Amino acid sequence: MKKLTSLFLLVLVATQLFGWGQTGHRVIGQIAENHMSRQAKKRISAILDGQSLSMVGNFMDEIKSEPKYDSLGPWHYCTIHDGQKYPGAPHEGDVIQAIQKYIEMLKKGGLSRADEAFTLKCLVHLIGDIHQPLHVGKEGDRGGNDVKVTYFGDNTNLHSVWDSGIIEGQKLSYTEYVAWIDKAEESHVNSWKNDGLMVWVDESIALRPQVYNLPENKKIGYRYNYDNISNVNQRLLQGGIRLAAVLEEIYG
Repeated sequence: MKKLTSLFLLVLVATQLFGWGQTGHRVIGQIAENHMSRQAKKRISAILDGQSLSMVGNFMDEIKSEPKYDSLGPWHYCTIHDGQKYPGAPHEGDVIQAIQKYIEMLKKGGLSRADEAFTLKCLVHLIGDIHQPLHVGKEGDRGGNDVKVTYFGDNTNLHSVWDSGIIEGQKLSYTEYVAWIDKAEESHVNSWKNDGLMVWVDESIALRPQVYNLPENKKIGYRYNYDNISNVNQRLLQGGIRLAAVLEEIYG
Protein backbone atom coordinates (compact mmCIF):
# COMPACT_ATOMS: atom_id res chain seq x y z
CA MET A 1 0.00 0.00 0.00
CA LYS A 2 2.84 2.38 0.84
CA LYS A 3 4.39 1.81 -2.61
CA LEU A 4 1.05 2.44 -4.30
CA THR A 5 0.56 5.65 -2.34
CA SER A 6 4.04 6.85 -3.28
CA LEU A 7 3.39 6.05 -6.92
CA PHE A 8 0.09 7.97 -6.82
CA LEU A 9 1.79 11.01 -5.32
CA LEU A 10 4.54 10.87 -7.93
CA VAL A 11 1.99 10.82 -10.75
CA LEU A 12 0.02 13.64 -9.12
CA VAL A 13 3.09 15.85 -8.77
CA ALA A 14 4.12 15.16 -12.35
CA THR A 15 0.65 16.06 -13.60
CA GLN A 16 0.72 19.34 -11.68
CA LEU A 17 3.88 20.41 -13.47
CA PHE A 18 2.67 19.82 -17.01
CA GLY A 19 1.07 22.42 -19.30
CA TRP A 20 -2.26 21.62 -20.95
CA GLY A 21 -1.71 17.87 -20.59
CA GLN A 22 -1.13 15.51 -23.50
CA THR A 23 -4.49 16.05 -25.18
CA GLY A 24 -4.27 19.84 -25.04
CA HIS A 25 -0.82 20.01 -26.61
CA ARG A 26 -1.82 17.53 -29.30
CA VAL A 27 -4.90 19.61 -30.10
CA ILE A 28 -2.75 22.73 -30.52
CA GLY A 29 -0.27 20.90 -32.74
CA GLN A 30 -2.99 19.51 -35.01
CA ILE A 31 -4.72 22.87 -35.31
CA ALA A 32 -1.39 24.42 -36.30
CA GLU A 33 -0.98 21.86 -39.09
CA ASN A 34 -4.52 22.59 -40.26
CA HIS A 35 -3.57 26.23 -40.81
CA MET A 36 -0.15 25.85 -42.45
CA SER A 37 0.93 25.67 -46.06
CA ARG A 38 2.01 22.40 -47.66
CA GLN A 39 5.55 23.76 -48.06
CA ALA A 40 5.92 24.61 -44.37
CA LYS A 41 4.52 21.25 -43.29
CA LYS A 42 6.87 19.41 -45.64
CA ARG A 43 9.95 21.21 -44.31
CA ILE A 44 8.90 20.67 -40.71
CA SER A 45 8.17 17.00 -41.31
CA ALA A 46 11.69 16.55 -42.68
CA ILE A 47 13.21 18.19 -39.59
CA LEU A 48 11.10 16.05 -37.27
CA ASP A 49 11.76 12.80 -39.18
CA GLY A 50 8.12 12.50 -40.16
CA GLN A 51 6.64 13.21 -36.73
CA SER A 52 3.61 15.49 -36.63
CA LEU A 53 3.37 18.66 -34.57
CA SER A 54 0.61 17.03 -32.54
CA MET A 55 2.91 14.21 -31.46
CA VAL A 56 5.89 16.40 -30.53
CA GLY A 57 3.79 18.92 -28.62
CA ASN A 58 4.46 17.23 -25.26
CA PHE A 59 8.22 17.01 -25.80
CA MET A 60 9.26 19.50 -23.12
CA ASP A 61 7.15 17.71 -20.52
CA GLU A 62 8.55 14.33 -21.53
CA ILE A 63 12.18 15.42 -21.03
CA LYS A 64 11.54 16.67 -17.49
CA SER A 65 12.63 13.26 -16.23
CA GLU A 66 16.16 13.98 -17.54
CA PRO A 67 18.22 15.91 -14.95
CA LYS A 68 20.28 17.57 -17.69
CA TYR A 69 17.18 19.52 -18.68
CA ASP A 70 16.33 20.77 -15.19
CA SER A 71 17.39 24.30 -16.15
CA LEU A 72 14.52 24.43 -18.66
CA GLY A 73 11.88 24.09 -15.92
CA PRO A 74 11.32 27.85 -15.41
CA TRP A 75 10.94 28.29 -19.17
CA HIS A 76 7.43 26.82 -19.09
CA TYR A 77 5.88 29.84 -17.35
CA CYS A 78 6.26 33.48 -16.37
CA THR A 79 5.12 35.54 -13.41
CA ILE A 80 3.37 38.88 -13.76
CA HIS A 81 1.75 40.26 -10.64
CA ASP A 82 -1.80 41.60 -10.68
CA GLY A 83 -1.97 45.16 -11.96
CA GLN A 84 1.64 45.19 -13.14
CA LYS A 85 3.39 45.00 -16.50
CA TYR A 86 5.91 42.36 -17.48
CA PRO A 87 9.11 43.17 -15.56
CA GLY A 88 11.38 41.19 -17.87
CA ALA A 89 12.68 37.68 -17.46
CA PRO A 90 14.37 36.62 -14.21
CA HIS A 91 17.95 35.36 -14.40
CA GLU A 92 16.80 31.76 -14.91
CA GLY A 93 14.60 32.79 -17.86
CA ASP A 94 10.87 32.32 -18.47
CA VAL A 95 8.43 31.29 -21.19
CA ILE A 96 8.40 34.73 -22.85
CA GLN A 97 12.16 34.88 -23.16
CA ALA A 98 12.33 31.24 -24.26
CA ILE A 99 9.81 31.72 -27.07
CA GLN A 100 11.68 34.79 -28.31
CA LYS A 101 14.98 32.93 -28.11
CA TYR A 102 13.78 29.85 -29.99
CA ILE A 103 12.12 31.87 -32.75
CA GLU A 104 15.33 33.87 -33.23
CA MET A 105 17.42 30.69 -33.37
CA LEU A 106 15.19 29.03 -35.96
CA LYS A 107 15.01 32.14 -38.13
CA LYS A 108 18.77 32.60 -38.03
CA GLY A 109 19.38 29.01 -39.08
CA GLY A 110 22.74 27.27 -39.07
CA LEU A 111 21.68 24.69 -36.48
CA SER A 112 22.55 21.05 -36.77
CA ARG A 113 19.61 18.84 -37.70
CA ALA A 114 19.37 17.51 -34.15
CA ASP A 115 19.55 20.98 -32.59
CA GLU A 116 16.95 22.35 -34.99
CA ALA A 117 14.58 19.50 -34.17
CA PHE A 118 15.10 20.06 -30.43
CA THR A 119 14.53 23.81 -30.73
CA LEU A 120 11.44 23.35 -32.88
CA LYS A 121 9.90 20.85 -30.47
CA CYS A 122 10.50 23.21 -27.56
CA LEU A 123 8.93 26.14 -29.41
CA VAL A 124 5.84 24.10 -30.29
CA HIS A 125 5.39 23.20 -26.63
CA LEU A 126 5.96 26.66 -25.18
CA ILE A 127 3.60 28.48 -27.54
CA GLY A 128 1.00 26.06 -26.24
CA ASP A 129 1.97 26.65 -22.62
CA ILE A 130 1.73 30.42 -22.76
CA HIS A 131 -1.90 30.13 -23.87
CA GLN A 132 -2.78 28.22 -20.70
CA PRO A 133 -3.79 31.13 -18.42
CA LEU A 134 -2.11 29.72 -15.32
CA HIS A 135 1.26 29.58 -17.08
CA VAL A 136 1.19 33.36 -16.86
CA GLY A 137 1.06 33.22 -13.10
CA LYS A 138 0.49 35.77 -10.41
CA GLU A 139 2.46 36.07 -7.21
CA GLY A 140 2.16 33.51 -4.46
CA ASP A 141 0.43 30.34 -5.70
CA ARG A 142 2.75 28.81 -8.33
CA GLY A 143 0.32 29.23 -11.17
CA GLY A 144 -2.59 27.78 -9.25
CA ASN A 145 -0.66 24.70 -8.07
CA ASP A 146 -1.10 25.85 -4.47
CA VAL A 147 -4.84 26.47 -4.89
CA LYS A 148 -6.28 23.20 -3.63
CA VAL A 149 -9.71 22.31 -4.99
CA THR A 150 -12.06 19.36 -5.02
CA TYR A 151 -12.89 18.57 -8.63
CA PHE A 152 -15.83 16.20 -9.07
CA GLY A 153 -15.01 14.80 -5.63
CA ASP A 154 -11.25 14.35 -6.19
CA ASN A 155 -8.64 16.38 -4.37
CA THR A 156 -6.43 18.23 -6.85
CA ASN A 157 -5.37 21.81 -7.61
CA LEU A 158 -6.54 24.57 -9.91
CA HIS A 159 -3.57 24.27 -12.25
CA SER A 160 -4.32 20.60 -12.93
CA VAL A 161 -7.96 21.39 -13.61
CA TRP A 162 -6.90 23.80 -16.37
CA ASP A 163 -4.07 21.64 -17.69
CA SER A 164 -6.14 18.56 -18.20
CA GLY A 165 -9.25 18.21 -16.02
CA ILE A 166 -11.66 20.24 -18.12
CA ILE A 167 -10.23 18.95 -21.41
CA GLU A 168 -10.17 15.28 -20.47
CA GLY A 169 -13.69 15.64 -19.06
CA GLN A 170 -14.97 16.07 -22.62
CA LYS A 171 -14.06 12.42 -23.33
CA LEU A 172 -12.74 13.20 -26.81
CA SER A 173 -9.61 12.11 -28.62
CA TYR A 174 -7.39 14.96 -29.70
CA THR A 175 -8.55 14.59 -33.31
CA GLU A 176 -12.20 14.69 -32.22
CA TYR A 177 -11.42 17.74 -30.11
CA VAL A 178 -9.84 19.51 -33.08
CA ALA A 179 -12.84 18.71 -35.27
CA TRP A 180 -15.06 20.25 -32.58
CA ILE A 181 -13.26 23.57 -32.04
CA ASP A 182 -11.30 24.36 -35.20
CA LYS A 183 -14.10 26.42 -36.74
CA ALA A 184 -13.07 30.02 -36.17
CA GLU A 185 -14.20 32.74 -38.54
CA GLU A 186 -11.56 33.84 -41.02
CA SER A 187 -11.51 37.35 -39.56
CA HIS A 188 -10.65 35.94 -36.12
CA VAL A 189 -7.99 33.65 -37.56
CA ASN A 190 -6.31 36.54 -39.39
CA SER A 191 -6.46 38.74 -36.30
CA TRP A 192 -4.97 36.07 -34.03
CA LYS A 193 -2.16 35.37 -36.48
CA ASN A 194 -1.13 39.02 -36.39
CA ASP A 195 -1.16 39.40 -32.60
CA GLY A 196 2.23 39.79 -30.94
CA LEU A 197 3.60 37.69 -28.11
CA MET A 198 2.67 40.17 -25.38
CA VAL A 199 -0.94 40.12 -26.61
CA TRP A 200 -0.99 36.39 -25.89
CA VAL A 201 0.33 37.14 -22.41
CA ASP A 202 -2.20 39.90 -21.74
CA GLU A 203 -5.03 37.60 -22.79
CA SER A 204 -3.97 35.00 -20.24
CA ILE A 205 -3.81 37.66 -17.54
CA ALA A 206 -7.27 38.93 -18.49
CA LEU A 207 -8.70 35.47 -17.86
CA ARG A 208 -7.49 35.32 -14.25
CA PRO A 209 -10.68 36.65 -12.62
CA GLN A 210 -12.68 33.92 -14.36
CA VAL A 211 -10.11 31.21 -13.61
CA TYR A 212 -10.03 32.08 -9.90
CA ASN A 213 -13.79 32.52 -9.57
CA LEU A 214 -14.24 29.64 -7.12
CA PRO A 215 -16.85 28.90 -4.47
CA GLU A 216 -15.74 29.39 -0.89
CA ASN A 217 -15.51 25.64 -0.25
CA LYS A 218 -13.36 25.16 -3.40
CA LYS A 219 -15.62 22.34 -4.60
CA ILE A 220 -16.04 22.57 -8.36
CA GLY A 221 -17.52 20.44 -11.10
CA TYR A 222 -20.15 20.82 -13.79
CA ARG A 223 -20.83 24.51 -13.19
CA TYR A 224 -17.14 25.44 -13.30
CA ASN A 225 -16.71 23.44 -16.49
CA TYR A 226 -19.72 25.14 -18.07
CA ASP A 227 -18.42 28.58 -17.15
CA ASN A 228 -14.92 27.91 -18.51
CA ILE A 229 -15.04 25.44 -21.40
CA SER A 230 -15.42 28.20 -24.01
CA ASN A 231 -12.30 29.93 -22.65
CA VAL A 232 -10.35 26.67 -22.63
CA ASN A 233 -11.34 25.96 -26.21
CA GLN A 234 -10.53 29.45 -27.41
CA ARG A 235 -7.07 29.33 -25.84
CA LEU A 236 -6.37 25.97 -27.49
CA LEU A 237 -7.57 27.32 -30.81
CA GLN A 238 -5.61 30.56 -30.53
CA GLY A 239 -2.50 28.64 -29.52
CA GLY A 240 -2.73 26.40 -32.57
CA ILE A 241 -3.40 29.20 -35.03
CA ARG A 242 -0.60 31.36 -33.64
CA LEU A 243 1.80 28.43 -33.68
CA ALA A 244 0.93 27.98 -37.35
CA ALA A 245 1.65 31.66 -38.03
CA VAL A 246 5.04 31.56 -36.30
CA LEU A 247 6.11 28.37 -38.09
CA GLU A 248 4.82 29.63 -41.42
CA GLU A 249 6.99 32.73 -41.03
CA ILE A 250 10.03 30.52 -40.40
CA TYR A 251 9.40 27.65 -42.82
CA GLY A 252 6.72 28.76 -45.25
